[in-house]
Amino acid sequence: MIRVTCFIRPHRLEEVRTALSRLEISGLSVSDVRGSGNSEERPVRFAGSEMTIALPIRSRLEVVAKDELLEPLIEAIVAGARTGEPGDGKIFVEPVEDSIRIRTEERGSDTV
Repeated sequence: MIRVTCFIRPHRLEEVRTALSRLEISGLSVSDVRGSGNSEERPVRFAGSEMTIALPIRSRLEVVAKDELLEPLIEAIVAGARTGEPGDGKIFVEPVEDSIRIRTEERGSDTV
């Protein structure tokens, strides 16, 4: 099993969620976070004035899936999140050793 964590623009969240649902991935966690990557800060226009946002808001998604879904999962996230502009986000992939369904104590990839 693998855990995919990605940081994307909040306005692209629905597109990513829709792309993941096409893979029949329904289990995901989403949280709003603030942070910066390695892109340099750029001023943005907001309400008629220009301002620099040091720690912009991003959506953090976490998905645990079976190994064979790794590449389709990455492709779905990129397709939904990509705008082609700096700040589109990052995807991180980690191995998951085990998973336990608390209710039944079932273990392994069938719990995902």
